[in-house]
This record gives sequence, structure tokens and C-alpha cells, in this order.
Amino acid sequence: MSAAKQSVLFDAPGPKAKRRILLINILGVLALLGLLVYLVLGLKSAGQLAPEKWNVFLKGGVWSNFILPGLLKTLQAAAISIVTSLLFGFIFGMGRLSHNKVIDWISTIVVEFFRAVPVLLMMLFLWIMLARSGWVEPQDSPFYAVVIGLTLYNGSVIAELIRSGVHGLPRGQREAGIAIGLTRSQSLRLIEIPQALTAMLPALISQFIVILKDSALGYIINFNELLFNGKLVGTGNSNMFQSLVIVAAIFIILNFALSKLASVVSSRLSSRGQL
Repeated sequence: MSAAKQSVLFDAPGPKAKRRILLINILGVLALLGLLVYLVLGLKSAGQLAPEKWNVFLKGGVWSNFILPGLLKTLQAAAISIVTSLLFGFIFGMGRLSHNKVIDWISTIVVEFFRAVPVLLMMLFLWIMLARSGWVEPQDSPFYAVVIGLTLYNGSVIAELIRSGVHGLPRGQREAGIAIGLTRSQSLRLIEIPQALTAMLPALISQFIVILKDSALGYIINFNELLFNGKLVGTGNSNMFQSLVIVAAIFIILNFALSKLASVVSSRLSSRGQL
């Protein structure tokens, strides 16, 4: 947005307003620092900052037997769910864009249904169903329940992102494709969907982060992912708070890395489009 447009939408703050904004920012920072000091002192008085509570994470056995295997399971479930969610979202997103009313109607019902059902409820239902059906080994049912649940929910969200992304494109894109001899489906597949996916990349990456974080819900159905194994460490060593802090730090690092990857990919796609 240009400076001229900004001046129309917002008045430039004067000297008094600038001082007021600065004062509010300083008070906000001081309040945040005060809250952090209060929390640290509270943890210290409760003995939660004692070295013996944290030294357990300096042992290689804790990492090799619990943290790293749990992290691997989390990454496996998230990676598979991202791929299957993209496939699910592309298929039903295309279905919602179809001119065939029956395909559009069926796709709409599927997408809206799985978007409305809480992902944890789907995981619980799938876990019980798979464990009792005999389709998979009972010890593998939590993994399949997590992956299928994440796929159905997040795939439906991605399908809606594709539909809204295509509808958000200028009509000239479709008309240009039809003008050069493409059919409606060819224009959708070759011109509109690629542009919509590029424009939706930040939203897609955000959904991938949701998949990664929601994989932690699997601990409720005994899926031995990162959070589940972290709780085992906390229970066995009487340092649940410290274990959860380590698990949270790992999730933060993973999400930050995924966000940085999204920024790099988005910038490269943007620069390629400007060539």
C-alpha cells in the first residue's frame, strides 16, 4: 500500500500521540517483564527450577529411548498426513469446482462433514473401529487413526482453500484459457489451480503446521509420539513440567523451521513469477 493511501486511511500521529504510543509500549513491556519475573519466582519457590529436575535430559538414554523415537513418530505421522491431505484436498477441491452437479454435491457433503467433526473425535472413533475390526494390528491402530483423522479434517480444509483460491482469481484467467482453445477442466487444471496454489501457499503452510501440532492429540489414544513419550519421561522422573517444556520447545523449533521454509519457497515463487 502506498504512502498516499495510508494517509487517507490513517492520520499520521502527532507529537502527543507518538509520546502516548511510546508510553503504552514501555508499560506493556514492563508488564510483560513483571509477569515473567513473577512466573520464574513462582517456579523457583516450588522447586521446579532445581537442577536435578532438568539433569535427566542430559542423559543420552532419555533421548534415545523416548524423545527421539517419539519425535520420529510425530514426523512420520505428520509427513504422511500432509501428503494424503494434499491428495484429499485436491480431489475434493476439484470436485467442488466441477460443473457436474452430482460431483459438486457429493464433494460438498464430504468436505463440510469432515470440516465440522472435531479431529480428536475422528481419531477416537477410528482408533476404536480399527482396533476392533481386525483390519490392522491392534498396536498399529493409533498410528492409522491419527493419520486418517488428520487427513480427513485437514484435507477438507485444503479442499476449501483450493475452491476459495480459484474463485478469488480474476475471471480473465479462465477466459484467456478458453480463448486459446482449452476446455473448462483444462483451464482449471493447467492455469487456475497452479495460480491458486501459489497464492494460497502461506495458508497451506499454516495448515501443515496445524497437522504437525495436531499429531500430538494422538497421545490420548496411546500413540507413542513426542508428547506421549515426553509424558512417560515426566511420569518416570517426577518432572512433568520440565518434560512438557522440552516437548514444547521441540514443537516450537519444528514449526519455526516449517515457517521459514514456507517463506523461502514463497519468495522464490514470487521472484520466479517476476522474471
